[in-house]
Amino acid sequence: MLEITLNWLIEQQLLLSILIVSLLILERYLLKWLSANFVYKLWLLIPIALLLANLPAHLKPLQSAAISTMLITPNQALVADFSINWALLYGVVFSLLAVIATLTHQRFIKQLRLTALNDEQFAKDNPGIQLLQSDAISTPMVIGLLRTQLVLPTGYLQKTDSVSLKLIIEHEQVHIKRADNLLNMLLLMTTLVFWFNPLAWIGYLSFRRLQELSCDEKVLINKSIQQRILYSKALINCAANSRAGLMAYSHYGDKNTMLQRLNQIKHNGNSSRVAKGALLIFAAGMLSSVAIAKQPAAKAAQQSIAPIMRIEPLYPIQAAEQGISGSVVLKYDISPAGKTQNVSVVNAKPEGVFDREAKKALMQWQYKPSDSGFKDVLVQLDFAIDKDYKSADLIEKVTVAAK
Repeated sequence: MLEITLNWLIEQQLLLSILIVSLLILERYLLKWLSANFVYKLWLLIPIALLLANLPAHLKPLQSAAISTMLITPNQALVADFSINWALLYGVVFSLLAVIATLTHQRFIKQLRLTALNDEQFAKDNPGIQLLQSDAISTPMVIGLLRTQLVLPTGYLQKTDSVSLKLIIEHEQVHIKRADNLLNMLLLMTTLVFWFNPLAWIGYLSFRRLQELSCDEKVLINKSIQQRILYSKALINCAANSRAGLMAYSHYGDKNTMLQRLNQIKHNGNSSRVAKGALLIFAAGMLSSVAIAKQPAAKAAQQSIAPIMRIEPLYPIQAAEQGISGSVVLKYDISPAGKTQNVSVVNAKPEGVFDREAKKALMQWQYKPSDSGFKDVLVQLDFAIDKDYKSADLIEKVTVAAK
């Protein structure tokens, strides 16, 4: 199962990387024309595109095309496979990063030394928000995933003027209403899943920056110039030294992020509808292309398919010692570059004996490059103790005659 997951994750890297790079370019160069809130919402393109790219094929019986077969006998040296188990390595690193992220959150909350903050006026003006205070922070922040709480530095209510305080609280309320902490946690876990792709980490940090810029835009809608100036001064006072890192909680970011936010405030409200419309049309076309690209080409099934490099599976040592023979039918796709993808077991007899070695070998087969690749290719691998073994067809083939 872990090998299948890793193989699937690797297959998504090209599409994922293209989307992240595109969003990074939008953040870097086009925010003044598109608005931060608009670019922030465009991050939805990533899960949508991945979903479209992996839509299951229409439910249909397996075609009655010829199934190629291969006979494997235990004529190889029956030795253990000491090659690196990349799937296991991936799982170990992912688990380690997940543990580190969890411990980081727990340690951070413990270091806050939270105490309740009771302020009647604040409770009256902001019903439903649980207020806490901490000596360990210098900026307001929202903590919690499902049950969010607002944490203020000790003495913050007394040190901040009423107008600036109202704007800062409004910023935090945007985080709370959108459930940003929960969204950050989900994205962080997704980033850990794709830990081997540096662009995933860069994209995570970009998403967090856009989240803060988006909050700023929502707070400053219909605000006066004087209120914008006060809000900017409040942000400067809230400049923190810590980065987002493995934290899912919303905070004001580092000084570089603060400079980006102050610069964006100058352009707030100047977004171009033409630019947004053009980008949406382009995004819709891209998503359509991704969905269509998954459909099998009609001509592909008519072309002959033969591997140019075929790796013979190892005969499982335990099966050979026990004199077990059997067969495995595999279904897979062939990419335009000639690599096998989406390898899955359709049928096996006996179950679970030869599956692992069959899939492991098939994932290394190579085919001639083609224009569109091939979908749902079938192969039956027969594992036989001796060459006189007669295998049964594990796939029922149905021929439909024209009337």
